[in-house]
Order: sequence, then C-alpha cells, then structure tokens
Amino acid sequence: MTTPDTPSGRPRSLAQAMARPRFLLTAWPWRALLHALATVAVGLVVTVVALPLYLPWAMVLGAMVSRPWDTTRIGEPALAGFLVGLVMIAAFAPLLALPLGALERWRLRIVSGEAATGGHRPPPPGLWGWIRTRYTESATWRAVAYMFLLLPVSGLLLSVLGGLALVGAALALSPFLLLVQPSAILSMGPYYIDTPEQAIPFALVSPVLLVLFLYASGVLAQGHAVIARALLVGPPKEELRAELSQVTESRARLVNAFEYERRRIERDLHDGAQQRLVALSVDLGMARLDLEESSEADRRVAAAQAKANELIDELRELVRGIHPRVLTDRGLPAALAELADHCPVPTRVDTEIPGRPPAHVEGAAYFVVAEALTNVAKHTEANAVTVHAGTVLGAGTAPDTLVVEVTDFGPGGADPSGGTGLTGLQDRIAVMGGTMSLSSPVGGPTRIRVELPCGPIPPIPGP
Repeated sequence: MTTPDTPSGRPRSLAQAMARPRFLLTAWPWRALLHALATVAVGLVVTVVALPLYLPWAMVLGAMVSRPWDTTRIGEPALAGFLVGLVMIAAFAPLLALPLGALERWRLRIVSGEAATGGHRPPPPGLWGWIRTRYTESATWRAVAYMFLLLPVSGLLLSVLGGLALVGAALALSPFLLLVQPSAILSMGPYYIDTPEQAIPFALVSPVLLVLFLYASGVLAQGHAVIARALLVGPPKEELRAELSQVTESRARLVNAFEYERRRIERDLHDGAQQRLVALSVDLGMARLDLEESSEADRRVAAAQAKANELIDELRELVRGIHPRVLTDRGLPAALAELADHCPVPTRVDTEIPGRPPAHVEGAAYFVVAEALTNVAKHTEANAVTVHAGTVLGAGTAPDTLVVEVTDFGPGGADPSGGTGLTGLQDRIAVMGGTMSLSSPVGGPTRIRVELPCGPIPPIPGP
C-alpha cells in the first residue's frame, strides 16, 4: 500500500524516512551520514576562511578570560576591538555568507530530495545595485547568522558522531586487541577485561551502537536541515503563488470598487446636482420674463442666471473628469474621439477594438489618454498628436491585452519624475497588472505605451 508521500510510496525527505521501520534498510541513513560529514568539513573550512572576521572579538575575549575575574575591566582596547570586529562583519560577512548559503541550499537536496530556493530579491543591474540590494535585505543577514551558527553545529556533529564511532570501533575491535596484546587490560566503564573471551560480549554490543550511530546522524542531519531551511530558504513557490493570487484578486476587487464609486459619484452629480442647476437656470430665465427689461432686478437675475450657467459648465467638466458618460454609454472609441475634439492640439484617433473590454480597463485607458493629452496641451509645443487603441489576442490561455499608444510630435525630453501625473498613472496601471512605458528622446516624438490585460473581450452583439 502506498502512502501520500509519493506516488510510489517512497519518502521524499529524511524526516519521513526516519518515521518508518525500514529506515535502516534504505539509502537515507547513508545520505544523512554524508550530509553530516560534509557539514563538519564545510564548518571547518568556513571557520578558517572567516577567521579574520571574528579574530578581533576572539582576541578581546581571550584577553578578558586570561585575566582574573576580579581584575577584568572593559576599557578602550576592548571596545575598539569590538567595534573593529563589528565593522568587518558588517562589511565582509555577506560576501562569505552568500556563496555559503547557495552551497547549503544545494546540500539540502541530500536530506530533502528537492531543490531549495533562496529568498533573495533580484538586484538592479550594476555593481552598486547588487550591493544595495544584498546588504539591505533580511535574507542576506539570515545567511550571515547561519554562517556563525555553522561552527557550533559542526562541533556538535563532530563530538556526537565521532564519540559514537570511536566507542563502537573500540567495542568491535576489543577481542582482536587482546589477541594481539595479551598483556593489555581494557577499561569498559566500570568493567576491566584482559582476555578475548571477556571482550566478546562487548563486541556483540557494537551493532547496537552502529544503529544508534545511524539514527543519531539522521537526527542531527534533520535538525541541521531545519535550521538551514529557516535561515536560508525562501517561501515555497506554492505559497508565493497563493499569496500572489490573493493579492491579484484583492487588487481587482479594489479597482472594481473604485470604478463603481467613480460611476456612482458621476451619476449623482449628473442626475442630481447638475439637473437641479439646470432647473434653477430655467426658473431664473422664466423669472426674467416677468421683470422689466434692463431694470435693476432684471440685471441681478440675469447675473444669477449667468453664474448658474457657468457653474453648470464647470460641473459638466468635473463630471467628465470623474467618469465620462460617453464612456459608459458608447464605449472607449467614442470617448477617445470626444477627448480629441476637446484637445487644443490637432489629434487623430485610430481604434481597433472589436468589443467592449471590462469597465475598469476602459476607464484606465481613457484616463491615460486624457492625462497624456493634458500634458501635451500644457507642457509641450507639439503640433500634432496621434492616439491608437487596439487589442492583442492572447496566445493559448493568456488573456487578451488592450494596447494604447499616445504619440505627440513635440520637442521630446519628457521626464516622468518631474510631476505626479505620469507617476499616478503608472501606479494605477500596475495595480491592474498592466505595464506602461515612456519613450521621449530629445527632439521628439514622445510616445506613451500602455498594455492592460483584460481577459477575453466579447464581441459587440449585432443588431
């Protein structure tokens, strides 16, 4: 009968293997022993290589221990040695810990049977980007902590396994030692033996010590693997995928809620405050019919009606900026055409959208174009603008993508860090899982390209 460990019932890790009665009949005890012996070797090498790092601390500690306890004082030399050691560790310990961490993650496959990945972030290009990333992330300093823990771990492995191996070898070879040297006397704890016959019962105990030795190597190797995984291994890919899926779903819910609130505010202003202002303007116009033309009251009512009309125009522009009605009613192509009509720079719009993308995608694309045209009108001397919007079908299971490009034929040299408009658009597009790129060489043209994943776009139903 198989177990859920693997399809064939074989254990996938040392911990699973040790929980089974056939542990000693598999290769896992020898894999654990190999890992433990390699740990001792790696620990000795790291101790020698890292000696300059902890040598100042070792010297200070040695000087303090060598003195009588009642005369020990922590003075300036001790403080200076501690600070020097601290600086050396902060500067050079990561350079040793990073390759050591990579080696230890590779060695974990001996006792786990699967590859382990680190929790390091990909650094930006360049040496300074690598240094800034590696020296500021917690994964690097966890590797440094592991490097200093490796020395006591190696000492523990050497002491326990070395002691068991020596005792087991002494018990197994005791009859032969007394045969070679008949005059020898061996001490076995409280017992003293001087003949091979007396040593045979002790030799028969040596297989028990061999079993204990193999189980001890397994326990110690597993304990070391737990420490290494806690300090050197990043979250599993399944956990990262689950967290990424949760973040993506929460971002989608936030975007949809944000778009719903925008449409609600636009609807309330359009159907509520704007209609009341229109009614007020009509009432003021009707009131003027009952007043004497050019009278003081007529002039005041006319001024009030003019202010109401101005307020209606401002409110209409505000509503269009929150969420344009034409975008909801007629879709993105008509909304982009309306933006082009209101732009003071000659603008050509080209759309190739076979259906209606999701509302939040249409809204994001619309406001990208609106912000871009506003920047063209305010900050450039462009004589023409082109707007292109189209869809790219996803290959296989990949979602369709809405691609929007705005190109202005101006002097170029746009810098997104100079204002908050493009930065805000980048943040909004990133929340939706999209990308935004800016190309603005000196001399122009300036091109903004946005790609927004929008899933399968249903075609517009025919009449």
